[in-house]
Amino acid sequence: MTAPPHGRATRLAARLADGARGAAPGRWSPAGEMPFAGFWAQPADAAVQLTDGRVLLAGGEDGRRVPTDVTALFEPASGTWTSSGALWTGRRLHSTTLLADGRVLVAGGIGEPPGPVPATGLGSCEVYDPADGTWTATGSLREPRFSHSATLLPDGRVLVAGGAAVRSADSHRTLRSAETYDPGTGTWTQVRPMTDARFGHPAVRFDDGRTLMVGGVLAVGRGSYTALAHCEAYDPVADVWTPTAGLATARKSHQATLLPGNAVLVTGGDMPGFRDDDWTYDPYSQWTTERYDPASDRWTTDGQMPWGRSHHRAVRLASGDVLVLGGTDDASMSVGYPNATLYDAATRKWSPEFPMPRGRWAPAALGLADGRVLVMGGLDESGPAAPLPGEDRVTATAEIYTP
Repeated sequence: MTAPPHGRATRLAARLADGARGAAPGRWSPAGEMPFAGFWAQPADAAVQLTDGRVLLAGGEDGRRVPTDVTALFEPASGTWTSSGALWTGRRLHSTTLLADGRVLVAGGIGEPPGPVPATGLGSCEVYDPADGTWTATGSLREPRFSHSATLLPDGRVLVAGGAAVRSADSHRTLRSAETYDPGTGTWTQVRPMTDARFGHPAVRFDDGRTLMVGGVLAVGRGSYTALAHCEAYDPVADVWTPTAGLATARKSHQATLLPGNAVLVTGGDMPGFRDDDWTYDPYSQWTTERYDPASDRWTTDGQMPWGRSHHRAVRLASGDVLVLGGTDDASMSVGYPNATLYDAATRKWSPEFPMPRGRWAPAALGLADGRVLVMGGLDESGPAAPLPGEDRVTATAEIYTP
């Protein structure tokens, strides 16, 4: 078996030599400016489409990593943004979940600006009523947390799993705990803990109601973190976690997308370290993908993306294909990528890259009911690439992809 090329130029040339592949790209168009600039790190979705068609975006962080309490609404028909009622607590690294009754639950996160000590997770939660545009406090999490996953279960409860919390005066710990929210009573109930502690992990709900946790991050010391390959599934009826086959490549800051037929596509992510084929050190974000078959409990290598990326977004289209957009490279994390690419779920091939109007990493993105994809905010430039020291450049622009 031939080892993959390791130089970034030779890697790209090898892929381009295959010519055009996969689904045909659509087009991008501006979608106005949000009332605020912000970005939303892994893992949970930051925006939801309400039952009346509007898109709700709440909280997040600015270029100095300060949590925000702002709420914005987007009207897809008119392409206009408006402000809505502010959160009671500004928060970042929280979860945002559309409930079965049309309300929206925001849970946990971080409510304080960065400081010399580890961030403390929030236990507070709020519910948004789209009828009057207001937030109301609801029951608090049994264990404060941030960077957790949140999944709407078939019975209307919300499963929150994993996340991070303070371990000591100079470090974080990774959580195994999980709990469910009952919208009818506004209370949280502890359920069985996961097999493995994790945070920053994507969660995918299968058609049968089970939820798959894919990789993620493990805190291993003072300011030190490692990527995980472990995966597991939760059965809400039996309240049981079952370890599943693991990823071939440990990943964090990746995306996991449910495909037609219950397969799961994993794209990109950070995995700095030595490659297992020839022990070449590779500090870059991953261009490899993997596909999970729950029937056989197997992960298999899938088609390679044209370029590696982390902190990107992957959105399944109405056709079943997957749009992967934006992101950055873990080696520098300095600029947001403007490129996007399409995965053809039938042929398992990727299209050549095509540009968005604006480069961005850690944006919010979701598929609209009309089949288009809305992309919001994100980081333009960070670290040494940012124009102001100590403050990354964050965008308030939005754009729409039309297949």
